[in-house]
Amino acid sequence: MLNQRLQQKLLQKLSPQQILLMKLLQIPSIALEQRIKQEIEENPALEEAADAEDTEAQADDIDSDDVEEYDSKEDEFDLADYLDEDDIPSYKLSANNSSRDDEQKDVPFVSGLSFHDFLISQVGLRKLSDKEYDIAINIIGNLDDSGYLQRSLDAMVDDLAFSQNIMTDKDEILKILSVIQEFDPSGVGARNLQECLLIQLRKKLNGDAAIDRAILIIDRYFNEFTKKHYTKILKKSGMSEEDLKEAIDEILKLNPKPGNSLSETTKTNHYILPDFIIHNNNGSLELSLNSKNAPELHLSKTYMDMLETYAEGKKTKQQKEAMMFVKQKIDSAKWFIDAIKQRQNTLYVTMDAIMNYQKEYFLSGDETSLKPMILKDIAEIVNLDISTISRVANSKYVQTPFGTLLLKSFFSESMQTESGEEVSTREIKKILSDCIDAEDKKKPLTDEQLTGILKEKGYSIARRTVAKYREQLSIPVARLRKEL
Repeated sequence: MLNQRLQQKLLQKLSPQQILLMKLLQIPSIALEQRIKQEIEENPALEEAADAEDTEAQADDIDSDDVEEYDSKEDEFDLADYLDEDDIPSYKLSANNSSRDDEQKDVPFVSGLSFHDFLISQVGLRKLSDKEYDIAINIIGNLDDSGYLQRSLDAMVDDLAFSQNIMTDKDEILKILSVIQEFDPSGVGARNLQECLLIQLRKKLNGDAAIDRAILIIDRYFNEFTKKHYTKILKKSGMSEEDLKEAIDEILKLNPKPGNSLSETTKTNHYILPDFIIHNNNGSLELSLNSKNAPELHLSKTYMDMLETYAEGKKTKQQKEAMMFVKQKIDSAKWFIDAIKQRQNTLYVTMDAIMNYQKEYFLSGDETSLKPMILKDIAEIVNLDISTISRVANSKYVQTPFGTLLLKSFFSESMQTESGEEVSTREIKKILSDCIDAEDKKKPLTDEQLTGILKEKGYSIARRTVAKYREQLSIPVARLRKEL
């Protein structure tokens, strides 16, 4: 049975302008330029400053005799809201994100053969039949960027049969694979790390006993070697500790990812573009926004002139529709310009609060000077929501006198020392890292020993916490840090 009733609900909805601002806050400066270009392409009422200077005011004349007149009294909006200069101050019609003093630098890129093209060029130097050549090209196509063959031989047999109508078997593919494993860089075409290292060692065979012992270790005691169970290797192989050290030195000279040896010239370089720049001017910190990728924006003069033209006299039905279109585009352009300005202002005030909060660190560069800081601390200073601070800190970088750092790395939890002082977990991690760097690699410090050292320094934390921090620093356990 259907019932009709009244129900009151409290809902919170975001306006399109707020959603646009949140999306712009999330993207870093390096992606802002592409976002602005996309908006300019989609909205003809939005222009870059350079384009606006070159654009002349043009109004299309519409023949009023060919269209039906439309009563202007039925307008759903007042044109004066868009044409009155008092309602649209000039500073709201543009967003200046750069200055004449900004340096425009182009990054040169070196072009060359790709890793796979380099291998294909070596196939042509071998005497292979047409069928063997096609199989070799298929194998090279299945190599990953590190030079490994991750696809199974059975799958490759099926691929050749279905895609190229080449009937083959595993033995024939193995034969061609052994040819590819002779190519440069050494170790390419291996199916796992063990095979990759063996290929490189066998190419270095020259009667050297150290290389012979290295081959023996990788071939027979690979598991023990990866886990650094050197005592087991010495016991099973009968080697002396000196012989084992020489063999391991030869292994450490090998390249575990031969495909990456060509990365300097063939792969795309990734550069970090800082969103903020901090200068130390004789003990005074100066903050600036990196706005080189954000061009100056204006409303299109052509679209503004169109509104003025349509405002005169009675409007036809087609003119009415045109004005609605122009109104929507100008609204969208104004929102976008305003959102860009709000984005720049929000970024600046947030980074300024972080800079002042961590002033001691930005002056000295000493990580132990970092204060405990969470999103809530900065949100209370700038009077913004925590989610807004999170969007600002996400994937943004700041250029400091001590390097370019991820903004999120300055946020850390606090921990209390035995004296009652609150310190940042970053400070504890720095001390932990320094202890491990200074340890005797023949007898590396265990987590228990590290816990004891930290307690002596006044940091009373549990062993499992030390293990967690060590893993966050990507430092392996003591056994894997051991060296002969």
